[in-house]
Amino acid sequence: MTPSPDKPSPDKPSRDIVGSARRMKSARDHPSASPLRGIGTFGMIGWSIAVPTVGGAFLGLWLDRVAPQGFSWTIALILGGVVTGAFIAAVWVNKEGGR
Repeated sequence: MTPSPDKPSPDKPSRDIVGSARRMKSARDHPSASPLRGIGTFGMIGWSIAVPTVGGAFLGLWLDRVAPQGFSWTIALILGGVVTGAFIAAVWVNKEGGR
């Protein structure tokens, strides 16, 4: 089939460019899972639990010195930090899972 004079057919290099651009757009729109993403997720979950737990421990130690009670502020706030961190991690995982 010969190209019509008013409608030229695309040449091979332009078809290659168009195909490459489509593949790049598809890869950008639908990223595949990578090992680094898993490590990042593991790190995010770890930090979201570790920071409130350590913060609770330090606050508990301070409260044990300043306002002693019949229970240990440190243990109570460590447990509170773990629960808070687990909640933060669960919210983050649910948000990321929706992608």
